[in-house]
Amino acid sequence: MKKLIVFALIFSFSFLFFTNCKKNAMEYSKIITLKVAEDPTVSIRIWFNVGSQFDPKGKEGLAMLTARLLAEGSTQKYSYEEILDKLFPIASSYSVKVDKEMTVFYGRTHIDNISTFVPLLIDAVSTPAFKQEDFDRIRSEMLNFLEKDLRYSNDEELGKASLYEFIFDGTPYRHISEGTIEGLKNITLDDVKSFYKQYFNKNNFVVAVGGNYPENLPNEIKQNLEAKLGDGIKASAPEIKPKPIDGWEFLLVDKDCDATAISFGFPIDVVRSEEDFFPLWVFASWFGEHRNSSSHLYQVIREKRGLNYGDYAYIEAFLNGGALNFPEPNNPRRKQIFEVWLRPVPHEARLFTLRAALRELKKVVDSGLTREEFETTKKFLLNYCLFYAQTTMQRLGYQIDSRFYNIPNNGNYIEYFRNKIKNLTLEQVNNAIRKHIQYKNIKFAIVTKDANKLKQDLLGNVPSPITYPTPKPAEILEEDKEISIFPIITTPDKIKIIPVEEMFLK
Repeated sequence: MKKLIVFALIFSFSFLFFTNCKKNAMEYSKIITLKVAEDPTVSIRIWFNVGSQFDPKGKEGLAMLTARLLAEGSTQKYSYEEILDKLFPIASSYSVKVDKEMTVFYGRTHIDNISTFVPLLIDAVSTPAFKQEDFDRIRSEMLNFLEKDLRYSNDEELGKASLYEFIFDGTPYRHISEGTIEGLKNITLDDVKSFYKQYFNKNNFVVAVGGNYPENLPNEIKQNLEAKLGDGIKASAPEIKPKPIDGWEFLLVDKDCDATAISFGFPIDVVRSEEDFFPLWVFASWFGEHRNSSSHLYQVIREKRGLNYGDYAYIEAFLNGGALNFPEPNNPRRKQIFEVWLRPVPHEARLFTLRAALRELKKVVDSGLTREEFETTKKFLLNYCLFYAQTTMQRLGYQIDSRFYNIPNNGNYIEYFRNKIKNLTLEQVNNAIRKHIQYKNIKFAIVTKDANKLKQDLLGNVPSPITYPTPKPAEILEEDKEISIFPIITTPDKIKIIPVEEMFLK
């Protein structure tokens, strides 16, 4: 009998203990922390599980418009001008980032200013005023970006956005986060209020706090949001299944521009949580590390031939590449593409440059990296990746991404990344290249002048010899002969020309 009583007591205690552990685990699953004792500032990110993929059809841009109305609009307590007046003396600010899968509000302040800053951030997210004048101002800015800035001021971003539309046509990933022109014009303030109520709720967020913050701060932010936000459910992500690519398919954006911007790529079944991601990162770094002169494409196209400012390759979405040197966190995706970005080249060199890039892609897919190329790139990445997350705010962003991808890394994704790279072999890298990278089924988005002439040159597989204003070594000129006749094989039904003024309409 005594044994039964003891057993019952032990069982009861164990049940209560594990129940409380489970309860605490559930309670704190909404919190990510990154303690940095030497950082006198506090970085905060509030992640909502909603992004542009949830935009209703015909109202593309609703997720970003809603999020910006929170970050750049009035609250029920203060006008937006009053909020800015309160943030200015404490040298603090908050903003928002909207991508396909997530919306993240982020801000940073000195630890001495937490009592002023945190309530403003919480109110922005949880008690928006939804004023008509704020709505009109922000929607006008978004329309201006699509109608003027993206179409006419930045051919590089225009080309990359066009490529994503082309590859993800027919899926919720198709439109950029800013939406479409018709979609934005269709959105009303009531649409924003409804979208906010549905997705920005107490069951759909995670709080991330980094720096030398008070121990109770993360939980206080979470509890404040739960008390102020409405009820709702966690968002269920839609399926992302791009259409198969059949051969080489071209989207030519016809524009009266000074140079030709080229982007091309195809979907890959690899994301950050998978083992092949790290071998492919080594390959992409060797082939075209962003803004790095040592990468292969950069050497072939810019360094040896001086045709443009740079040539890069990616296995993850790299947003705002024209302004950034390193990738930013908080644009994770369930479906990625292998993408090559050739910065603008003279129109007369557009076909030659395209051929040069495709020829190099074919060579590496067919032959893989050499031992020397692998070891050099691996050594480079082990040091270079330290620049990816130099601040507490950036590291905190990577922790959110790790939660998204379910990557356990003990609060330090970069160290996790370095360990994965350090243990790679050449065989793993070349196997991943053979498995995931190819050159037979590709979509191209090219922003160029006289697109019809380029179409005819592509269809005719017209040779593209090149001349230089200054002498080149004999070996370069000899290689140019091979590049100029590298085969371009496509058909009229696989080339579409769109005037620039029709881009991002709907």
